[in-house]
Amino acid sequence: MIYASRFLRLVSPYLRGPDVMTLQERLVELGLMYDAPDGVYGPMTLDAVRRFQELQGLQQDGVVGPETWSAIGGSEPPVQLNAAQAGEYRIQIDTERFVLYLYKSAHLVKTYSVGVGTSSTPTPLGDWKITQKALNPGGPFGTRWMRLSIPFGGYGIHGTDNPYSIGKAVSHGCVRMYNKDVEELYDMVPIGTLVKITGKAQTARILRIGVPYGGDVIEVQRMLQSLGYYKGDLDGLYGPNTAAAVRSFQADKDLVVDGIVGPNTLESLVQHYEEALGVRNP
Repeated sequence: MIYASRFLRLVSPYLRGPDVMTLQERLVELGLMYDAPDGVYGPMTLDAVRRFQELQGLQQDGVVGPETWSAIGGSEPPVQLNAAQAGEYRIQIDTERFVLYLYKSAHLVKTYSVGVGTSSTPTPLGDWKITQKALNPGGPFGTRWMRLSIPFGGYGIHGTDNPYSIGKAVSHGCVRMYNKDVEELYDMVPIGTLVKITGKAQTARILRIGVPYGGDVIEVQRMLQSLGYYKGDLDGLYGPNTAAAVRSFQADKDLVVDGIVGPNTLESLVQHYEEALGVRNP
């Protein structure tokens, strides 16, 4: 289970989006980046991220994953609401039913279908609020973006260029909506709107030889297979072949070579899998 939004890194073409903008704004606050944020993860952003990682004693790979997102932190942007706006609207998102509920003055006024995070990259449960809004971010963010106050990643409610993903657990933790729906919601709710995200809490198992069959094992096997480490069947059984593939991956990535998939190995595996497949979506 990875509690961070998509891995930000230098790829071609460059990653673009409001999550990159959030990162750049924080780097500017820290005095590590001097150009105006433009939402594009280019060489200058890469250099600033590496300088930050060096200062924090992190691996200087220029990849903004869970560890770097959490370390970079930052204060929550100030929220200003007038008396008429404050508390008028609130949002509840049910990640099990893939539904967003919009309330106005305690009355349910609208429901929307949404897409949410996968079991490996779940949408963080809790009480948050909308801290920023952006028109037409484009690409996988669709036509609207509303950043959430989740401190350990660039999470938001946004549109999508893949409408077939709505109603499914497919994202990196962001909440996806049909563009026509997110445009409607965007116009109604102000910055500061409360957002409660509910659902089944995800608990990642430590995977090792002897754990019971599971979809999480299949997911690890699939990633190892795509990276060329695992040659067996995707059978969900964590046996000697899977453990050997994990050890080979760990050795190549300078991880502790124990054949066990804990948080560090899982994070590295997801990162390299997404880099190999060119995954760019939030």
